[in-house]
This record gives sequence, C-alpha cells and structure tokens, in this order.
Amino acid sequence: MNIIIWIKTHKRSIFFLFFCLALAGWLAMLHISVSLFPATDFPRVMISLDAGQRTVEQTLLQVTAPVEEGLRQIPGIQDLRSSTGRGKVDISLNFNWGVDMRVIISQVNTVLTQSLPFLPAGTQFDVKHMDPSLFPILAYSLTSERLTEVELRELAQYQLRPLLTTVNGVANVMVVGGQQAEYHITVNAPRLASYGLTLNDLTQAITDANISAAVGRLEANYQLYLIVANNSISTQQTLENIILPSKTHQIITLKQVAEVSLSTVPQWIRVNSNGKRAVLLQVFQQPQGNSIQITQDIERKLASFKQRLPRGVELIKWYDQSELVTASEKSVRDAIITGLVLAALVIWFFLRNAKITLIAILMVPASLAVTTLILYGLNMSLNIMTLGGMAAAVGLIIDDAIVMMEQIIRQIRAKGEVTELTILSATKGFFHPLLGSSLATTIIFLPLAFLGGVTGAFFKALSMTMATALIFSFFFAWLVLPLLANWFLSDKDSHESEESFLTRRIHPFYERTLKKLFSQPQLLLWIILPVILLGFLAYHYVGSGFMPVMDEGGFNLDYVAPAGTSLSETDRLVTQIEQQINTIPDIESYSRRTGLTFGGADPYSDPNQGDFIIRLKPYPRRSVDVVINDLRSKIEQNIPGIDIEFAQLMEDMIGNLTEVPQPIEIKIFSDNESALLESATKIADVISHINGVVDIVNGIHSMGGELNIYVDPAKAALQGMNPSSMINMLGTDLTGTIATNLPENQRMVGVRVLNSMSSWSTQDELARLILAAPDGHLFPLKSVATLTEKAGQAQISRENLQSMIAVTARINGRDMGSVIKDIEQQLTQKNLLPADGYYELGGLYKQQQEAFKGLLFVFITAFSLVFLLQLFLYEQFLIVLAIMSIPLLSVASIMIGMWVIGTELNIASIMGIIMILGITTEVAIFYFSEYRQLSLGAGQSDISDETKKYWLITAGKNRLRPISMTTFATILTLFPLAIAQGQGASMEQPLAVAIILGLLVQLPCVLLVMPALFFVLGRKRTS
Repeated sequence: MNIIIWIKTHKRSIFFLFFCLALAGWLAMLHISVSLFPATDFPRVMISLDAGQRTVEQTLLQVTAPVEEGLRQIPGIQDLRSSTGRGKVDISLNFNWGVDMRVIISQVNTVLTQSLPFLPAGTQFDVKHMDPSLFPILAYSLTSERLTEVELRELAQYQLRPLLTTVNGVANVMVVGGQQAEYHITVNAPRLASYGLTLNDLTQAITDANISAAVGRLEANYQLYLIVANNSISTQQTLENIILPSKTHQIITLKQVAEVSLSTVPQWIRVNSNGKRAVLLQVFQQPQGNSIQITQDIERKLASFKQRLPRGVELIKWYDQSELVTASEKSVRDAIITGLVLAALVIWFFLRNAKITLIAILMVPASLAVTTLILYGLNMSLNIMTLGGMAAAVGLIIDDAIVMMEQIIRQIRAKGEVTELTILSATKGFFHPLLGSSLATTIIFLPLAFLGGVTGAFFKALSMTMATALIFSFFFAWLVLPLLANWFLSDKDSHESEESFLTRRIHPFYERTLKKLFSQPQLLLWIILPVILLGFLAYHYVGSGFMPVMDEGGFNLDYVAPAGTSLSETDRLVTQIEQQINTIPDIESYSRRTGLTFGGADPYSDPNQGDFIIRLKPYPRRSVDVVINDLRSKIEQNIPGIDIEFAQLMEDMIGNLTEVPQPIEIKIFSDNESALLESATKIADVISHINGVVDIVNGIHSMGGELNIYVDPAKAALQGMNPSSMINMLGTDLTGTIATNLPENQRMVGVRVLNSMSSWSTQDELARLILAAPDGHLFPLKSVATLTEKAGQAQISRENLQSMIAVTARINGRDMGSVIKDIEQQLTQKNLLPADGYYELGGLYKQQQEAFKGLLFVFITAFSLVFLLQLFLYEQFLIVLAIMSIPLLSVASIMIGMWVIGTELNIASIMGIIMILGITTEVAIFYFSEYRQLSLGAGQSDISDETKKYWLITAGKNRLRPISMTTFATILTLFPLAIAQGQGASMEQPLAVAIILGLLVQLPCVLLVMPALFFVLGRKRTS
C-alpha cells in the first residue's frame, strides 16, 4: 500500500497512539526510580576473616595462604588481593564483568565453608558483594547538651530507627556512635577469695541465676497453661542479691563481694558532629529504591517527630546523596529548557514562522517522555547518566524535527499552498534520507553493548537513553510532525518567500568558493593536511583523565595518625582538624568518625584512623577543589604528624566499588618483605616532589605495638596455675566477662564482671596486677610472667599470591596522563625497586587504560558500521569516502580544540568523539540525498564534470539552510551542558564540549570540503 495513503487513512489513530505514549511517559516520570548511579552489578567481592588474636606471620600461614589457594580456583576470577593483620584478613576478589554475581557469592561461601575445618578453631568469615547499596544515601546526627550519650543512642535505636525503617525503599537504618548501657560488677578479689570463691564461680552464679524457660503445659479449669520457670533478673537490686555458692553453707550475696553499677560498654571509637559528641543515623536504600522519594518521605516523618524530641536535642542532616541527584536533575532540566529556547530562536531565524518553530520544538518533550516510559518499562532509573543522555540527545532530536519541517516548508512554499497531499508527498520523498540519518546516529551506540568495566556499566545507560530518544524522534518526525503541520499550517504560511537577505548574499559566495575548490584541488590539501597534522599533534599533548570531575557539594577527608597512637591522642589531633574546618566559611556541616568507616560499623584494627564527611553550603560559594586545597594547606601547616587524604564522595565510592579509589597506585612486588618496605618509602618520597601529586600514602600499614606476656610454666605451677588457665584469667581480669544479659525497656543490657584490682594504665602497673589462685591466695602477675614490649608489625599485602605493597596518591591541578608520565620517568631511577622486584601501575589509571582500549574498539566498530551504512545507502565508494572524511576532520578539530581550551580527554569526551561520527554523517546524508535527487534519471556514463559541478553546487544551496539550522541548533542546545552551571552538572560537560568542537567545522566541511573531495576523486578516476 502507498505510504501516503496509509498515513492519510490512519492519521487520527497514529496521532492518538503517539499522544498516549507521550502522556504515559510524563506519568512514568512521577513513578520511575531515582538514584545516583545506574543499576550496576559490580564484579567484586570483599571477604573478612577473623581468627582471633595471633601474630601477623601466624595469620598469614594459617589463614591467608590456605584461603587464597581455595579462592583462586573459582572460575572467572581476575585478581585476588589480601591484607593480613593480627588475626584478621581482608581479601578482595575481582571477577570478569558480566558474570552472575549470585553464583559467584555462592561459590565463595562454599570455598570458605570447606576451608573452615583447616583454619584455626573459632575462625569466622563475612562475605560482601560490593555494590552501591552498601553505602548510605542519607545520614543524620543527634546531639544534645542535656542527654547522655546512652540516652541519645537509645533515642536513635528505639524511636528513630523503627520510624525510618518503615519508609518504602529503605533497606536498613544503621545507628553509629553513642554509648550502650551495661552493668559492671566490680569484684573485690581478696574478699571473694576469703570465701573460697573465684571469679569463674561468681560469673557462673550470675549466669545460672538469670533463668527463664518453658518447662511444660498444664490443662486445668478448661484452659491450657504454659508452665514457665522464671528466675530472670530484672532490676539492679535483684542482681545485687544473687546468692553465690558457698562451701561453708552460709548465704553470700553478690553485693557482699562486689559493687554493682550501671555503666557503659567499653569501646574504642569516637563519633562527632560539628564538634559535639553525636549519634549518627545512616539510611541505606534498596537496590530499586527512589532516593529522592525516600528522602522526601523521611523528611516528612522527621518533621512530625521533631515535636516529640526531648528538649535540647538537635537533629541535623549531614549527608544527602539525593541532593546531588536533584541538583543534576535541575541542571539537566535547565540545560534542556535553555537549549530549546536557543534552538527555537535558530529555527525562527531561518524559517521566520512561529507555528513551524513551535511544532518542531514540541517533538523534543514528546520524545523525552517516551524515552522515560521505555526506561521505566526496562526497570531502569533516572540517574546522572540517563539524565545526561536525555540532555545530550536534545540537539539530535531537534535535528530530525528541523530537517523534516524544513523539507515540508520548502515544498509548500514551492507549491504556494498548504495541502495534505503536498505535506505527505514531502514526507514520503524525505523518508530515506531521514531514516539513513537516524540510523547513522543510532548504530554508533551498538558497540557500547560489548563494552565492559566501569565505562560500560555507566555509559551503557547513557547510550541506551540516547538511542531510545533518537529512535522515537525519528518516528515523531516522520509520522507526527507532518500531521501537526497539516493541521496548523495555512496557505498564509506557504506564501512567505524562500529568499532572504542572507540567502541572496551567501549563495553567490558559496558558489564562487566551491567552484574555486573544483578548479584548484590543491587547496583541499592546504585545508585537510594542517587539520590532520595539528589534530595528531594535539592528541599527544592534550591531557587525559578518567571520569569527569564535578562539584558534588561535599567531600570526605580520611586521616591516619602514626601507628599505635591511642584513641585519646588521635581524638586530640582530630579535634585540631575540626578547628581548621571551622575556619572555612564555605563549609556548612560535618561529621567525624574515629575508628570507624563511613557507611559501616566495622572498626579498623586500630583506633588511629577515621574520616570526615564534609558538607558545603549551597551556591554561591567557592568550588569544591578550591575548598579542598584551602583545607589541605591549613592542616599540613598546622597539624604535622597526621596523614590526610581528600576525595569527593562519588569519586571515592566508585573507586571503592572497583577496588582502589586513588588515581595513582604503584604496586611493588618482591619476596623480600624488608626490601618492599624500604622501596615503598623511597618511592613515596620520590613522587612527593612531582608537581600535582598530593595525599601520598606509602602503603605501609603498621599496627600498634604489642605487650607480650610470657608465663613461666614452673612459676605458674607453684601458684597452682598453668599457662592456659593464666591466659584465661588475664582475659577476664583485663577486659571483663559478660556473664548474662538483662531485659530492660525493650533492650538487652549486658552484665560484665570485672576485677577491682585490674585498674592499670602503665606497663609497671600491669606487672603488679593482683591475681587470685584457685585456692584463694593472691599473687602479682610479675611473679609468674615476664612482660616485654614489641614494636608494631606491618600488615602483609599480597596480590595473586605474591607479596606486594601499593603506594597510592591523588592528583591536584594536573591531568592524570601527564602525572603518570612523570612518575614512570622517576621510577627508572636505580635502587628504587628491590633487587628481585618489579612494579605495576593500578588504581584509577589502570581503569582509565582499560576504558580507553574499550572505547577505541567502540570507535573503530562504530566507524565501520557507519561506513557500511553509507555503502548500503549509495553503493558508491566515492560518496562513502567523501562522507567519511568529514568525521575524521571533525575528530582532528576536537583534539585541537581540547588542546587549546585545556579540556581533558576522558571517557565522557571520547563518547562525544564517537557520537560526532554519527552527527556529521547525518548531515552528509542530507547533502548527498539532495545530490542524488538532482541526478536522478541521468545515465551514469553521460555525466560531465560541468553537470556534476552544477548538481553539487545546487545540492549545497538547497541544503545550506537545513544543515546550518541543525548545526547551530545542536551547538546551542549543548551549550548549557558545556558551561556546566550548577552542582552535579559536570558529568556530561566533556561530552558536550567534544560534540560542539566537532560541529564547529561541520558546516564548512560538509558544504565545501566534502563535495570538492567527491568531485576531485571522481574526476581522477574518470581520467
């Protein structure tokens, strides 16, 4: 059936279908999930093993080595990295992208379960799949001058946590910090011994006294009763009156030999918010949750709850991931609106018709709405990549509308009237060029489906969004736009002249210029060769990076005090950092953890390290990089002796999910441990002198010193003891023993038994510690044991079963590529590496290199696909060669432009370079479709050079207006993205800049260079 008749017959149903799709898309925007990242299955597993207290060497041989051997056998594993401490091991496993992580997790658990019988008794393990849901999306702090830390924690744990957990989409609410109540039973050891009792006897008596159990059932009085033996302890008084066993048959109560007091659980962490002791609430999102909706729901619940907060309690939000999403969403919305306004001005300037301009502009929101509907149907989210894809697609969507509208307006002005037949005929005649141009900009996204790594995980979402938008923009331009033109345009619109003042001036100039290129083909070399050579030169000098750097509105500050620093001393040093933070006017609030990591409650092995999460004020303020540099210089000048490291949260989060968050990582391999330590120190010192290298960590993770207690078996025997019983007794005396737990106000309160004679703060006091023998006599620890100090040990790191130390650093003020070149040059020095050692570069630089290799494959494949498409459309190598020369010139101009303006070559800008292949090919198709239309019916052997010149010049004149419109409109729609105004707006900036730089040479290349090259090549072949 004739397509014109079909469209005419079904025009109402066609319009209603697309109207419903667009309406459904706008409704989908209200329900689609919103998150920071695309849903990505990161192929990384973290394993933590705890084998109790033992030396590093023992842990390596007894735990790390056998577990590593088993894990290496799992199929698909790429890298295995371990860090061994005193009884604790952390193992990181990286797998190939695309593997089923559910299967991998099952295999990892199987290997660990099978290894347990061969590991030290009591070894425990924990397996985590690394994904964004491991990090909180929202966090609050509770502070008070009136309430104790115990009361603050109970308020958070038993009131706020249940309240927030009920919010739809919340996976977990974690409470961190504060104090937990605990009963302390401080035993008078001499008095206890006078009754012939030991600490173990007392502990067992407490445990036995707290009994509550069902012992049977009784049926009586027509009812069934549960018989419960209830001897539970419910009050402090009951606890004090516990009867202890006595060999003399006298009644001895607990309070006769011990003091019972309500205290707190010993802990080695500190949590702070804005300089005050605080309790933190961290909210974790379910994988498909809507972070913006979750935040709004939680804010509503907290607004009503604040009325019930105790007097003097402050509830402050110090982290909100949705703010970045919201800021990105606002920036994209503003960019789309601004771009549309600018594009509308371009269309109106060239076509001088408000109705035509409105019809063309309406295609953009309609296409984006249907794109949102498709994302919703595919269970995808609105995130920084899909939102960026929509913003970047606006220019390409408007292109389809512009060229179709221009074709229609040219036809109706030529006819002098607006008829349905004229509009549909124009649509039919332009179907193949429109289809070819749409395919050219769509097929470039196909190779991205085979791209792995972080680049594939993130930019697949962007490419999927853009491809969907372009597909539907084609259908809107082909089917809907002609219907709207038929309904809204009148004969008055057809009477406007196609000639304008600008046209009358440009057409003669264009004709003269093209004729000159025809007659003097050597001029093409003077145009093409300098661009290619300069582009090649610029490629070698342009800076390179990985992910685009953007202002997230906050950052984290990691700190490490010298190894072995006590908690109180670390707290003193970090308080000085807080004082420096308070001097920065751009900082709104902060939270601080010591001995904890952000997002987790698992403590470090030593309490000498932690982090800050710092939140900046809204704009206007200084950029995040300037604030970081200011704070870094203040800390380095005023607080020596503490190592610091800065990173923005999203950047750090992505790095943690892929193993190493630092851009610089120098991995040193050697079997000589002492040589490794020496080499790491030297390399850290060498790279510290390289411009732009900051936050250097030498990779030597030393733990605190040890105090070894050697029990002499002979001396212990004289006291009626042996080394084993002595060690058990010391554990009870030094840290206490949890005898039982008491239910109290919907919580369980522990009961800890302590020795009153166990108070000590120095090594000498510990040596004089009084212990009680089984027969009741007392003796000091130093009478049976020797105490010696031992320096702290360094953790042992291994990668793929080889000993390794990784020196890491970050970059400030320079691009990654140039810094890495300087580092590689410095590493050629002698005596930096161990004699049997070598180094490898890892970190984000390794991720960048893998991404660049993948994107090079995508570029070559996309170029080949576009080449094949042109060959299929025209079946003439001359036309295809002429067309494909334009993307190459555009790529060269992009390199020159990026070099001049100082923009980095990263994965976003490379995506822009790949997209320019399709964009420039699209307008080239419009040109040659006009050329073929002019030459239609002429015999191929009868074409003279003069006739070909005439057709090429005429085609250029006819397509000058639509090509100019699409070029200027695309540049202007991308301009708001290129200037990156607002928080979170920089992710797509390099992509927009690259496309704009390529489009700047599109107009002269397509209208002048391409036809001249086609003519010259054809003439040479004929001769």
